[in-house]
Amino acid sequence: MMCLLLKVDRYLRTTRMSRSRFGRLTVNDPRLVTDMMRGRVIGPEMTLRIERFMADRPA
Repeated sequence: MMCLLLKVDRYLRTTRMSRSRFGRLTVNDPRLVTDMMRGRVIGPEMTLRIERFMADRPA
């Protein structure tokens, strides 16, 4: 989970995308990144969606 959060953080800094926009575009949840920072556990399916989004839209 922490590894995914680090990847997301790096992606957001590189693309200059807001946390809420990233969450909306990836899983239709604007609080996704903030919740992850607060300890939200992300399941394998959602992890794949997030990683696929970042791979399909490289920074």
